[in-house]
Formats: sequence, C-alpha cells, structure tokens
Amino acid sequence: MQSPILPILALLPLAAAILLLFLPAGKRNLIRGIALGTSIVTLILSVIVFFAYDTAAAGYQFDFKFAWLPALGISFHMGVDGIGAAMELMAGLVVFSGVMVSWNIEDRPREFFSFLLFLASSVFGVFGSLDLFQLFIFFELAIFPKYLMIVMWGYPKTREYGGMKLTLYLFLGSMVALVGVLAMYFASGLHTFDMVTLEKAGFGVEFQRLWFPFVFIGFGVLGGIFPFHSWAPDGHVAAPTAVSMLLAGVEMKVGVFAALRAGLMLMPDGMRAWAPVILILATINVVYGAFIAMIQKDFKYVIGFSSVSHMGLVFIGFATLTPEGLTGAALQMFSHGVMTALFFAVVGMVYDRAHTRNLNELGGLFKYMPIAMVGFVVGGLVSMGMPGFSGFIAEIPIYMGAWKTAPVVAIISALSIVVTAAYILLVVGRVFFGETPEPIKAGLSDISIMDKIVVIMLSLIMIIIGLFPSVLVPVIDAGVKHILVLVGGA
Repeated sequence: MQSPILPILALLPLAAAILLLFLPAGKRNLIRGIALGTSIVTLILSVIVFFAYDTAAAGYQFDFKFAWLPALGISFHMGVDGIGAAMELMAGLVVFSGVMVSWNIEDRPREFFSFLLFLASSVFGVFGSLDLFQLFIFFELAIFPKYLMIVMWGYPKTREYGGMKLTLYLFLGSMVALVGVLAMYFASGLHTFDMVTLEKAGFGVEFQRLWFPFVFIGFGVLGGIFPFHSWAPDGHVAAPTAVSMLLAGVEMKVGVFAALRAGLMLMPDGMRAWAPVILILATINVVYGAFIAMIQKDFKYVIGFSSVSHMGLVFIGFATLTPEGLTGAALQMFSHGVMTALFFAVVGMVYDRAHTRNLNELGGLFKYMPIAMVGFVVGGLVSMGMPGFSGFIAEIPIYMGAWKTAPVVAIISALSIVVTAAYILLVVGRVFFGETPEPIKAGLSDISIMDKIVVIMLSLIMIIIGLFPSVLVPVIDAGVKHILVLVGGA
C-alpha cells in the first residue's frame, strides 16, 4: 500500500507558495497565517515520518510511486531510509523556525513567504526523492527563489554580489551533476532514473571512477566542499535571516544528501577511489573554515565560515566509509542544521535591534535579550563539541571513523575544535557581555515571543539529542546499514 505522506510533505508548501502569489498583497495577516499553518503541518508530518519509521524493517519506507514520464523512464517516486527520515525532521524544524522569525516582515510579505515555501518544497522533495530526475527537479526548484530573496530582502551592501555568486556556483554545480546523472542513465541500459533500481545496476569500476566526481562534487558544491565553498559565507551574509537559516541549516545538507544518494550509493566503487581526495578537501574545509571564522569582524560571517568548517566534518565522515564515520556524518548533518538555524536566528535578532553586525560595535546585549544569549551559548557549546550536547555525539563517531581510515586526517581536523572554542568564546564575550556602546542602546529591546519559542525549541532539541542520543541514532543507523551493504562494508 502506497503512503501519501511524503508527497504531501513535499508538495503542500509548493501549493501554498503558489496560492500566496494569487492573494491580494494587502491581506498580510492571511498571508502570514497560511505560511505559518503550512509550516506547522509540514513540521507535524516530518515528526510523524521520523517517529513512525520502523528501524527493525529499515530500508526505504513510506513508499509512493507512479509513472510520471514512462517513455523516458521517469517516475514520481518517494521514500526515505533512516537518514532521509532524520533529514525530513530537521527540515521541518528549520522551515517552521524560519517562518516564525520572519513573522513581522513588512516589506512584501506575500512574495517573501511564497518564496520561502518554494524553498521548503525543494528541501522536503530532495530528502524524499527516489528518482534521480525528480531529485534534480526538486534540487533546482530552490535556485531562483533563493536569488530573488537575497537580492530583494538581503543585506543592501552585498545582496547583489552574494545572490549572484550563490546562484552561479549552485547552477554550475548542478549542471555538472546532471551530466553525471545522464551518464548513469545511459550506461545502466535499464532505461530508468529510479534510484532503487539503479542501486542494482552494477556499474563498472572504471565507469564509476570516471563519473563519480561529476555527481558527488556537482551536488557537493551546495554542501560547501572546498574549493567550491566561497559562495556559502557570502550567500549567508547577504541573505535575510530566514533564508540564511535555510541555506546553512538545510540547503547545505541537501547538497550533501544528493551527493550521498546519487554518488556514494549508486557508485560506491567511485567513492572508494576518490575517498582520499575527498578526505583532503574536507580537512581543508574543517581547518580553513575555523581559522577564517576566528578573524572575522562581521557577526554573520563568523557563522558563515563556521558552517564551512562543520560541513567539512560531514564530508570526512562519509568519506571514511566506516559505520562510525557514516553515523557521525548523518548526526552532524542533523545537529549542524539545528545549530546553524539557531545561530543565524540570533544574529538576525541582534541585527534587527542594534542595526550592526560589527563585533566591535556590539556588547552587553545579555541585559536586553537574555534568551537570545542563552540560545547562542547553547549553539556555541554544540559547535565546540561539548559533552551533553548534540555536537559531541556527532563529532566523536566522525573522528573515530577518520582514525580507523586516515589517522592524519583525524589529528589535523581535530585542531578545529580548539579554534572553534576560541572564536565562539570571543563572539559571546564581545556581543553579549561588557559595556553596551551608546550608539546602539536606543534601539535595543528584548526579542519577541515567537523568537523566544524558536530559540528555546532549537536549544532544547540539541540538548535532548546530546543527553539522549537514542532518540536519533537508531533511525540513522538503519540508513547507515543500507549504505554499508551497498559499499560492501556489511
């Protein structure tokens, strides 16, 4: 029996986005209500998908399939394994949070929330896609709305540059990935884009070695892999708060997830051949991102380069091809998604009140927005990998997997832990403690009730996962076991 839950999860935001564009611009409360209602429904559905996933049965679940373009071997096929279920939950949390923190937007809210829901449809669709062509459609769905949101509502000084840079990088990366996808379609001889079928295609080793980098790196550009990472900090900084939350919190994981699905799982021999290169590039991500974050003066750039560093850990985990590394990478995707959404939400709250992101012009904000400060500290502890928080249970397995495969990578990348702790402590001290500069005092106030709900919710999730990892790990492990079977590790 087919389950409609994943198609509803992916297509409901798309339908709501289109509906919003036809509403009168003056119906602002109705527009906000539809956006919030849609995000609540998708959050509920993502929670159901995650907690109803049968870890004992494992494999792809909530299957839905019908022939879309049978003459071309294209189907509308949705389903999730354990990793996909965790990603759907993470996306549901971030999309809901993004709508909540954007509640008071006054500049063209109809278009803003419509484009935001287009992004939501894209990420839910990618995480649930089991057809390569369909995955690519959902992957591309977000590119144009992202550009529009950045250039229309982004940071005035950099929005055109940041928006164009992000769009060009991601568009070129997706075109490279498309070439690899088409190569698999024709080489399989199966006349299908269905990934479940292509997993059994048995592509030759030489074919995989040749075409794997097209798919993995092409999609991995969105994940911020070095040297194609520079769009990320510039794009995050130029984007409005909710878009930054989705870009760093979810979209970067969309890139890694697509690279995992279409690269590692369909061409495991290619992954084995290119794993040393990916480990080197990812180690540069980790160390370079941390050191560059350390010297930033712009509050948002700190978080942007921090994301580059942490996504490097995800790539390291997957490239180890070990049970520990794969589990840690998936855990890091979830943890980093929630953490970065919280970080960018707090940065947006600070900027909305202080009207500056320059760390030298901020200070003493704890007196005005204590909940925001607590949320940022919790996110900082997660980023530092402190025990008792979700970052710790994600990073430890990654380093264990790296040590088994490439000890030098584990040692070098571990340097980032110290650097991360240093820049997080510096930022907390500069922004929330000390004396408040006179120029910003007049505009300071506490954050709204909706902002507080987001901060508390995301903070609690990271603490709960850190203290009770059994909430998340069994589901992710079910997906990891499937990958290990494909790569011959189980």
